[in-house]
Amino acid sequence: MTDNNLPKSKEEEEENFDDIRAFYDHEVQDVTKKIIQDPVFMTLINYLWKDMTFAEVETKADKVHGNVDFQLEFMHGAIRRVIEMSASGLTSSGFEKLDPKKSYLFVGNHRDILLDAAILQVLLVEHNLPTSEITFGSNLKEKGFVTDFGKLNRMFTIQREGTSKELYEISKRLSAYIRHTITNKNVSVWIAQRNGRTKDGCDFTQSGLLKMLNISGKKTFSENFAQLNIVPITISYEYEPCDSLKLQELYLSTLHTKYTKAQGEDLNSIVTGIKQFKGKIHMSAGNPIEEKEYQFIDKITNENDKVKALTSMIDKRIHHDYKLYPSNHIACDILNDSDLFESFYSPEEKNNFIKYMEEKINAIEGENEVLRSIFLKMYAQPTMNKIHPTETN
Repeated sequence: MTDNNLPKSKEEEEENFDDIRAFYDHEVQDVTKKIIQDPVFMTLINYLWKDMTFAEVETKADKVHGNVDFQLEFMHGAIRRVIEMSASGLTSSGFEKLDPKKSYLFVGNHRDILLDAAILQVLLVEHNLPTSEITFGSNLKEKGFVTDFGKLNRMFTIQREGTSKELYEISKRLSAYIRHTITNKNVSVWIAQRNGRTKDGCDFTQSGLLKMLNISGKKTFSENFAQLNIVPITISYEYEPCDSLKLQELYLSTLHTKYTKAQGEDLNSIVTGIKQFKGKIHMSAGNPIEEKEYQFIDKITNENDKVKALTSMIDKRIHHDYKLYPSNHIACDILNDSDLFESFYSPEEKNNFIKYMEEKINAIEGENEVLRSIFLKMYAQPTMNKIHPTETN
């Protein structure tokens, strides 16, 4: 793997990305030595490896001279350990189609704050591909440990707040940074297809994402996106991470109650996503958007229709590549009072899913039937996306 956090280029100095970028390699060693002294770091280590001593952590830290080193020494094993402790296994597909010499824009569906992008890094390493930089919402970054930990993991910040004018300027800089990272640094980037996690099972790419990415392009619409080498990434969990938390939030929205996050809620979601049992996990690297597809887009005259066509291409790949589990088929059949998918699950699997659903619903205060419908839709939606594609947002 190459050192892809080199000192600033002229273009990067002009753009001044210091407030959003990941650490450069030459900054990493000092930050690593500082972060391992933080009690939070050792709490994480002790959760994953009860017998690891601080002296062993220091030995690993001595081997860290750049972001990729930190990922390999600490994060790869940590995420593999999380999967071992909270899942029934991880499978993958499509990564053999990726070229280790190319950089890509990985546009992924987003179900878990930490694990979606972290699992991608694990699979990239295990397929002998370079790891990527990762977007990280400013709402998740607190000064100190969380920010340092994120930047060590090649995370860069998406600013979430500001006036309309400020947000436009933020989008311009973010777009420039992503394009610079892919085209100049030759480093891939992972970004979610929408702001925030999907909570209702509807994996659709927001048009605003593509409009933001296009801002920094200097050529035609198609040439701008061809430069980015878009690869749709699809993660599928047998049991939705944080499904209880998502269910509660969706239920409150049905009451027309403005949902306000409690202090520390995002951190709680990260911890819950790590600890909660997720069953089987699958990640697919979709086919890159090809030149002939961009040529099709070139024939469209209206700019908004071009965006819509590209979001549709991404969404179709994500929906196609989503690995359906018995939980998805069972939810779809119960929701529609049918037996259309009964060949994909056993009576025992159905009973177990119903028991699981009832436990989740009974733990939340609210109208049982509404909660039940929301829960079933959350799990049934990936199945419905395959058989009845919905218009993109």
